[in-house]
Amino acid sequence: MEWEFTTATAEQTQQLAERLAGMLRAGDLIILTGGLGAGKTTFTQGLGRSLGVRPGIISPTFVLVRIHPNLPGGPNPGGPDLVHVDAYRLGSAAEIDDIDLENTMDTSVTVVEWGADRVEHLAANRLEITLLRTVGSGAAPASGAAWSEDWADDESDDEPRVLRLRAIGPRWDGADFSVLGQPAKTTD
Repeated sequence: MEWEFTTATAEQTQQLAERLAGMLRAGDLIILTGGLGAGKTTFTQGLGRSLGVRPGIISPTFVLVRIHPNLPGGPNPGGPDLVHVDAYRLGSAAEIDDIDLENTMDTSVTVVEWGADRVEHLAANRLEITLLRTVGSGAAPASGAAWSEDWADDESDDEPRVLRLRAIGPRWDGADFSVLGQPAKTTD
């Protein structure tokens, strides 16, 4: 099943991610897709805050992988670590295997930016989330207007976003993602 949500600001995107964190457990894989500036790292910041991991989540573009350990004194003591991956420069499943994510998958929530068609082999159960932003002034498009995955001229974090969530595998059978916010629509 696919779910679609809209957010008007970066803060709302993070709040949606915070609510999603409450549904996650160690071993979960999230694949984030969206153009430059779509909000992938912003989303991950909200997720990490709710998971109770070390703050300071930034894009792992140049290091490929950042591990954010769960903080014993944080809001979710004993929860999973967050492994944040940027697969933009990785061209194949073999290159993904070279960064050895299998060692942390069972004890962490793993978020892979630019992971579509690169990391699906890591887990039969996963969430695929596409973040789309409006093009231009930051105003929401009229009903039926197109959303863009491409870089927009306006780099505002507070322009509206559409988040499309697709749950894959038996782990997510029957999951009710409506707790994330008012869904714009759901499809089978």
